[in-house]
Amino acid sequence: MAATISSTVIELLDRSGASILQASQTTDVAGRYIYAHVGALRAAAAILAARSTPSGWSRPRSVWEVLPSLAPELAEWSEFFAASARHRAALEVGDGQDTTVSARQADDLLRQVELFVELVQETLGVPQVVALPEYLSPVSRAGQRAWHTRDTRHTRHSQDLAG
Repeated sequence: MAATISSTVIELLDRSGASILQASQTTDVAGRYIYAHVGALRAAAAILAARSTPSGWSRPRSVWEVLPSLAPELAEWSEFFAASARHRAALEVGDGQDTTVSARQADDLLRQVELFVELVQETLGVPQVVALPEYLSPVSRAGQRAWHTRDTRHTRHSQDLAG
C-alpha cells in the first residue's frame, strides 16, 4: 500500500511547477534564473514537508542545509542549489556583486531544476504532478541587466515561498 501524500506536499510540487512554467515563459534572463531557483526551492520544501517531524525550537536553517539529512540521495543537488541561491539572492537585491546572469546560465539552471523536480517526485513516490514546459521563450538582450532594476515584485514574492 502506497504512503499517503499530504496536500501540503502536492501544493508545494504544484507551486514548483508554476515557478518552472513562469521561468520558461519569461523573456527576462535574471527572472528566468530566479523563478527556476524558486521552483527548486519549492520542490525541496516538499521533501521537508513529507519527511520532517516537528520538534522543539531550533535555529532557522536553509532548506539546502536540511535536505541532505532527510534525503541523502539529494545531497549533491542541495550543494548545487545552495550555491545558486547565493547568486539568486544577489540578483534579487542587486548588491553590485554578481548581479548579472547569462541566458545560458539561466537556461542551464532551469534544465537542472526540471531534473531535480523529477527526482523529488520519484523520491516521494508521487506521480509526475508537475507538467514541465516543452520549450523556453526566447530571452531579450534587455533582460540581461540586473533583475532588481526590472521588477521588484519577485523579491516580495520570494519572501513568501513556503507560505
